[in-house]
Amino acid sequence: MRITVIGAGPLGCSHAAALAEWGFEVLGSDLDPARVQMLNAGRTPLFEPGLDELIARHTASGRLRFTTEMAEIAAFGSVHFVCVGTPQRDADGAADMRQVDTAVADLASRLHGEHVVVLKSTVPVGTSARLLADLPTRAAADADLRFVFNGEFLREGHGVHDALHPDRIVIGAAPGDRHGEQVLRRVYARPIDEGSPVIATDFATAELVKTAANAFLVTKISFINAMADLCEATGADVTVLADAIGHDRRIGRSFLDAGLGYGGGCLPKDVRAFMARAGEIGVGEALTFLREVDAINTGRRTRVVEIARDLLGGSLAGRRVAVLGAAFKAESDDVRDSPVLDVAGRLHLHGARVVVYDPKAIETARRAWPTLGYAESTKDACADADLVLLGTEWREFRELDPAALAGLVARPVILDARNVLDPARWRAAGWTYRGLGRP
Repeated sequence: MRITVIGAGPLGCSHAAALAEWGFEVLGSDLDPARVQMLNAGRTPLFEPGLDELIARHTASGRLRFTTEMAEIAAFGSVHFVCVGTPQRDADGAADMRQVDTAVADLASRLHGEHVVVLKSTVPVGTSARLLADLPTRAAADADLRFVFNGEFLREGHGVHDALHPDRIVIGAAPGDRHGEQVLRRVYARPIDEGSPVIATDFATAELVKTAANAFLVTKISFINAMADLCEATGADVTVLADAIGHDRRIGRSFLDAGLGYGGGCLPKDVRAFMARAGEIGVGEALTFLREVDAINTGRRTRVVEIARDLLGGSLAGRRVAVLGAAFKAESDDVRDSPVLDVAGRLHLHGARVVVYDPKAIETARRAWPTLGYAESTKDACADADLVLLGTEWREFRELDPAALAGLVARPVILDARNVLDPARWRAAGWTYRGLGRP
């Protein structure tokens, strides 16, 4: 079996590399010639721990290569994974399906004989059924095409591990069509042998798994952030509260870390697309609670700006603020909907002299927010700072020496917007420490 992967973003690159690691011959594709050239040279255009090594190993072994030509994709494989983006539409928050529709239509028009087309992109419920119904109008007369939905559950920063060792394999197919499922069981034979569970179901259920999971996770995040506001008003400590309720096995401790809130290229846009789709199919009221979840998350950014202003005596004008972090989370260079960059931009608009440092995301941040100042190290960012804002939980920042850093800043004041530092240690070193939801 030879396999193709259409789309060379974080999902496509990780999935293609995993398939090659499992022993398949893989041809990936992307519309960007520069990206394809870089990947064929064994380098990736994005930061994902372990991905460079995996891509380099299998481009060198010959199991993995990339192209810009859909005709080459169609001729190469018999199983085709569609891993293109579904970004948020500005007008209504719904998913923009143009890349998916174009990729499937272009591929189908070029296929002859028996093929399995696998949609792996995160899409609104109902997409697979729509695409399957449209396939006969796109495909050649001699094509025998099966269509399967196979959702992705990769976490940025852990994408390689999650691709190689999926925590579940969800396969959605049309009623009575077992062929696509059987082919995917062959593709995923190694992780299945390792114990990854397989959930074989219908299209709609399979499509809902990712969006429902993301909606649940963001609800937990916004819940604990709402509790952080309550803790600040009463003198309670949200970190202890999270530990205590997290011991309840019905709740669990994960995703109960109060702070700046969620961001990135998946959670925000997937949740908004989920709400938009619910409205389209007439059940919008069922997901109205997610509007409040989204509002709480956005409000965290405003709250951090307010705290920063209070820590600086009521005015940000002319004050130098060192912002540690640009990526929306650690172990990533992704700045899409980054909470900390949004806060940095707001501080800048309030007149602060903002200097940002991130171990991996400086270049992507500079392209997204060119008006901000940037530094090449924590030391340079913090030099003469009136306030240090920790906004991304990189290990480098969690392990900072407060005594050494105190000698660099103009005023030893730190706002820990991720609640990852030890307040007692920083206060003992002479710092004014402020977390979120902590006394």
